[in-house]
Formats: sequence, C-alpha cells, structure tokens
Amino acid sequence: MLSEKNSETPTFQVVSVSRENIPGIANWPSSGPHGHYHWPNASDGSGSSVIRTGDRIDVTIWDSQENSLLTNPGQRFTEIRGVEVDGNGSIFLPYVNKVGIRGLTSAGARSKIQSRLEPIVPSAQVQVSLQQGRDNSVDVVGGVAKPGAYPMPSRNYKILNVLSDAGGIPSNMRNPQVRLLRGSKTYEISADELFANGSKNALLQPRDTVIIEPDERAFTALGASGQENLIYFPKDRVTALEALSLMGGLSDFRADPKGVLVLREYKAEHLAPDGTGPNLQQVVFTFDLTSADGLFAARKFQIHPDDTVLATESPVNAIQTVFGLVGSAFGLTARASALGN
Repeated sequence: MLSEKNSETPTFQVVSVSRENIPGIANWPSSGPHGHYHWPNASDGSGSSVIRTGDRIDVTIWDSQENSLLTNPGQRFTEIRGVEVDGNGSIFLPYVNKVGIRGLTSAGARSKIQSRLEPIVPSAQVQVSLQQGRDNSVDVVGGVAKPGAYPMPSRNYKILNVLSDAGGIPSNMRNPQVRLLRGSKTYEISADELFANGSKNALLQPRDTVIIEPDERAFTALGASGQENLIYFPKDRVTALEALSLMGGLSDFRADPKGVLVLREYKAEHLAPDGTGPNLQQVVFTFDLTSADGLFAARKFQIHPDDTVLATESPVNAIQTVFGLVGSAFGLTARASALGN
C-alpha cells in the first residue's frame, strides 16, 4: 500500500482518513447507486378536483315553468346521469349541443352549462356532480398491504394519505424507499425521511404511480471481520464505524486495527486534481482505529454503495501463521525420520 502511494505512476490513490481531511472528502462526488432523486415540494398543487377527460358528470336541471322543454309533465327537474367527458374535453347536452368543461371545477362547469341554457330556458337552475374517472386516481403497485388504484378525493390528496389508504408499509421491510413515477420523471425518498419531515409530504397528481421497495444499496465486507458478505444498508447513511459493526466487528486475533481499508471506484468525470475530488478513479481510504483521531474520522466517514470494506490481517497473525506452517513441516520431517529408523 505504501509503495503504491509513493510510486511515480500509481494505479490507485491512497488517502489516510483523519478528522482534518474528512470535511474535504465529504464534498467529493458520490459513487455507486446513491438511490436519491429529487423529491417534489409539498406545496405543488395537484389540481385533482378539476374535470378531466374520462370523468363522468351528473347534471340535474331544475325548471319551474309549465310545459318546459327540459322536464316531463308534472316534474320540476330532469336528470342526465353519467355523461362522459370526451377526448376534446366536452359533454353533450340536449338543446345546447357540446359544452367544453375540461379543466373546470364542478362549480365552474355548473356556471358554464347554466349560461348556455339561459337563452333556451331562462328560469333553469343547474346542479353538477362529478364522478372522477380513471385519470383521477393514483396507482400503488407494490410494497404495501393493499396495492391498487386509489381515486383522489380532492386536490389535497398527499403521499402519506395514499400510503395510509393502501394499508401502510410492512414494518419488516429493509429501509423502505418510496418511489414516485410522474410522467417521464422519477422521484425517490426513504420512508424514514418522509415520515420525519412534514415538508416532504408531497401532493399527488392524477395518474401518479407509487412504488415501495426495500433499499438495494449495499457494500462488500471482506477480511478479518465477523463476516464476509454483501451487506445491505439498513438506513440512509452508514459510517465506516457502523459498517464495521454490521460486519460483526474486527476479529480479536486476526485483524489489524491499523489497517482498515475502504476501496471505492469513481467515474472518470469525477476526477479533480485540484483536491476537490479524487486524483484517480480507484481510491483506497485507510483508517487507524488505534488512535482517537482515526476513530472519530471513522465515525464521520460515509460509506457509499458498492464500496468494499476490508479488515486486513494483523502482521503478528501472519507471522504466527508462517511459524505454524514451519512447525508443521518440522513435525512431518521428524516423524519421517523416526519411521526411517
């Protein structure tokens, strides 16, 4: 490791992590699949209560005049139920032909229909009831107790509302990630951050799709630790010290606490010779956990997805291993000599 660090043409960069350089390293670009996307503002309105194509409208027309064009004899009103808003945003009504109502609220549609009726039936009064169609619903397709399509009751329907209506997120899911698909855009946030921050409770829009999935980010644990395995992130951020704990700690008799390494690979566009980023794509971060400085640095250093955390073997353990092999060889030689005699 030291020979590579001092080489005139190193193939990877070696960085000894300390409290002094932790702030600078924290500003380096992220590596691996970070799993965080932009999240919409909670104040973004949904407009879900306006009329859209595919909605159905119930229209009730009241007319107190005798011999009204719109009502049967002896009746004071007539009902026209289930009129679908067509692709042009219009509905058909007798005597007034097509009325464009897409984009209006129920009150706006009532006013427009009544104004179109006034030249024919001046005394008519109109009531409008909206039955929202498929385009005014939100799909929850996974990671909840009751996936399905959920109609939006109002323009104030929020992400936490639909998660509650869908039965909530299972408590045993690993660091659940809430993904929101809106048109060609994808938004993502962890459930913990969503629940903890009211400003993240975004308003939904018609035809949104919500998916809940376990966090798939992971790092690889190798070397003289409690386990060698792929370890998934149990929360949004994991420090180097927490990573060692997830690995089962350092082996008492094998590990070298002065030789804990984090191997990371950056993209070529992230290289920054001015120190604001890595000099080479492959970087090895080293930690000395026998010093207070190294321990505090490990508490601040953030593990990235696809990192490899390596607990190196103690030099003493390596020597003991060699002595053991030599001793075994001597033992075999002695036994062979005894058999020869």
